Amino acid sequence: MSDYKIVSIEDVCTITKGSTGIQKAIDGDFPMVTLAEKRRTHNEFQFNCEAVLIPLVSSTGHGHASMKRVHYQEGKFALGSILCAVIPKDTNYLNAKYLHIYLSYLKEKLLVPLMRGAANVSLSISNIKTVEVVIPSIERQLEIIELEQVLRVQKQKLDQENIFQQSHLKNLRQQILQDAISGKLTTDWRAENPDIEPASELLKQIKTEKEKLIAEKKIKKGKPLAPISVEEIPFDLPEGWVWCRLGEIIIMNYGSGLTKHQRKSDGEYPVFGSNGIVGHHDEFLTEHRAIIIGRKGSAGAINTSDTPSWTTDVAYFVEETQNLDFKYLYYLLKSLGLDSLGKGIKPGLNRNEAYALPIPLPPRAEQKAIVIKIEKLMEYVGQLEKLAEKNKENTDTLMQAFLGEVFRKK
Repeated sequence: MSDYKIVSIEDVCTITKGSTGIQKAIDGDFPMVTLAEKRRTHNEFQFNCEAVLIPLVSSTGHGHASMKRVHYQEGKFALGSILCAVIPKDTNYLNAKYLHIYLSYLKEKLLVPLMRGAANVSLSISNIKTVEVVIPSIERQLEIIELEQVLRVQKQKLDQENIFQQSHLKNLRQQILQDAISGKLTTDWRAENPDIEPASELLKQIKTEKEKLIAEKKIKKGKPLAPISVEEIPFDLPEGWVWCRLGEIIIMNYGSGLTKHQRKSDGEYPVFGSNGIVGHHDEFLTEHRAIIIGRKGSAGAINTSDTPSWTTDVAYFVEETQNLDFKYLYYLLKSLGLDSLGKGIKPGLNRNEAYALPIPLPPRAEQKAIVIKIEKLMEYVGQLEKLAEKNKENTDTLMQAFLGEVFRKK
């Protein structure tokens, strides 16, 4: 465009380093700009103007060049010593707000590549001076500022809508699980299958199997579980279902310690920590499919292994049995919110507290029907989540697309 000029920052701006050590700031009446988006305060001000504030150190450090944001501030303010103020010499030629929009949009191209250093990556003022800026007429600058503000407000509205949608979909997943374990998803299935064996018989079979394992000394006899009181029952169950305690139907086995040094990186068996796979090994702790439940750290996190696996001592594992549908048990455990039982600074899950939870138990035949319903609904929710994520990406690129067109030179 004919009224656009390209100039270096040092030709049109003064650059002054901040003078206030962030840790030495004293709360006061003046905003203080630091690396963070939120302003701190100081009892003195260094500047009284409109300025663009550029960080002089990497936002992540440790040998990685990065810049989360370029700031804008006006009026009286203090500035941290790890930033510098870029102030237009002639505001009738260059508007500080326009400069802020320009450098914010192009920081990854213009500023981040200028950062230097091995461990403590920094940006020098001498390098900032060499940065070239496209400057249109002051009238065009004001138009760009106004357009950017309109677009920013619209983007905020879209972001809020996306946050609401994602939160709603997360709640919808949990509601699907709650409807599943209460029998609401399989009302029609029960009407079509009225003569199935009730869950009371299934519970007897599970208890018989546990007693056999105890007699064979394959498992230890656990603490007696109290009968479920009327006050503990949150809702009525469909006919054929029963209430029981979690400890009546599963065994949460302790994992076994296996340090990173002890593992075999080329092993074929996954090694699980408290919330997922942390490595591999050439031996397994259980050859059966298993549900892994976080015990320390990510207490209550639920993961599964369809192959033989090793669970470390920061988690429990529940082996597949013939009495319970594996996927149904997984969804049941997901619905219980076991993470809420975690206690301590590094949350820990006591399995006896988990065992005491009252749970609804459906007949074995109905469990598979419930899984089919859950997965069909979860697939639909997954499609909605992908759409919500795509919308979020679109709003994130909307501003850049607009500014890219604004700054495009002809």
